[in-house]
Amino acid sequence: MEPLDEKEIRASFVNCSRGEASRIRLPAGFADGGVPWADLDFLGWTDPGAPLRALLVVPGENGPTGVVLRRPETGKVGATRSSMCRVCLTEHGASGVALFVAPLAGASGRQGNSIGEYLCADLACSLYLRGKRQPRMRLIRRQETLTLDERVDRAMTNLTAFTGRIAAG
Repeated sequence: MEPLDEKEIRASFVNCSRGEASRIRLPAGFADGGVPWADLDFLGWTDPGAPLRALLVVPGENGPTGVVLRRPETGKVGATRSSMCRVCLTEHGASGVALFVAPLAGASGRQGNSIGEYLCADLACSLYLRGKRQPRMRLIRRQETLTLDERVDRAMTNLTAFTGRIAAG
């Protein structure tokens, strides 16, 4: 992913007000260059000032699209069995996948309409795809014949579809 500055990130959010976007805390390490941009396909993090708020910024042809998500409350993450992220298709143990819910953009979101998706609880899909992070619980891993580029393309197609549904309201 191409590095983004603070102004680009804050301007990218489609499902919150400008005021809310201005209050979002950026990821840990952002100010001192600690974001591993070269290993990321999108930027995902939990707001350190609001632990139930997660954020995604996804690059696109018309610039980045940012969405605000609600994380599940502690103790309500995952199920009692293994689960799979719907973006990167990484299989995790019980707490490795969580349902993230996003208000829709525009009038629909102001009326309380939202959608959700099961994602890696730590939003580190890019690192799982590249083998730089492993799920906590070792499961029987399915061997894929796709190349890394093909897996990244699939993940970004899945993520872009999710953020597109949010942006469309």
